[in-house]
Amino acid sequence: MSDPISALLLGIIEGITEFLPISSTGHLLIAQHWLGARSDFFNIVIQAGAIVAITLVFRQRIWSLTTGLGDAANRNYAMKIAAAFLVTALLGLPVRMAGWELPETVTPVAWALIIGGIWMIVAERLSERRTGVADVTWTVAMLVGVAQVVAGVFPGTSRSAAAIFIAMLAGLSKRSAATEFVFLVGIPTMFAASAYAFLELWLDQGLGEEAWGDVAIAFVAAMVTGFIVVKWLLGFIKQHRFTGFAVYRIALGAGLLLLMPSGT
Repeated sequence: MSDPISALLLGIIEGITEFLPISSTGHLLIAQHWLGARSDFFNIVIQAGAIVAITLVFRQRIWSLTTGLGDAANRNYAMKIAAAFLVTALLGLPVRMAGWELPETVTPVAWALIIGGIWMIVAERLSERRTGVADVTWTVAMLVGVAQVVAGVFPGTSRSAAAIFIAMLAGLSKRSAATEFVFLVGIPTMFAASAYAFLELWLDQGLGEEAWGDVAIAFVAAMVTGFIVVKWLLGFIKQHRFTGFAVYRIALGAGLLLLMPSGT
């Protein structure tokens, strides 16, 4: 398979899996096993494409928040987004600098997929039995920040899944409200994480020679696909549970353990 087609497929996979609660790490691990490993720079760029996509999806919401800070409700919501991001940054930076992260190899990613799938089923059922609130509380905001850090330590967990379901367990009863808040918090979080990863590569002189055509193809593919997927997901969860995603995660994790060498 030619490099441009490989880059296109990897960009599409990133765009599809970054925001669905199924783990982009697990899917890229499989894809790059067959399509060939790419540089860290390439992986950062395709994630940046996904970030641009979700920013475009929520552009009106972001604009209304930033221009409507005079309104108490807008200001309160924006402050909770900022608080969740700060928790992630304050906890995540020392974790990252200390290197506290499981390797992105088959076995830990597969088990994270399986355990995360079971957690999603249990968490959704528990949250439905509780009397929750429709609005984001400060407790929800803090826990979303912590969940993002945990997801970063355990590749395959899925940042969106960990944060959405902790928000629901913390009392945010509406799936759509939890998903929107997590996605909005994810925008500064992912921008900061990508910028930090890029800075690490630059300081380590790890940028090297890149096939810029392939990078551009993958970036655009991730951006377009991510935009379509997020728009679809926001409509889907208004009427459906996350159970299908959870079952898929469990099946994928089991398949990884059975079919792929644990050391790769």
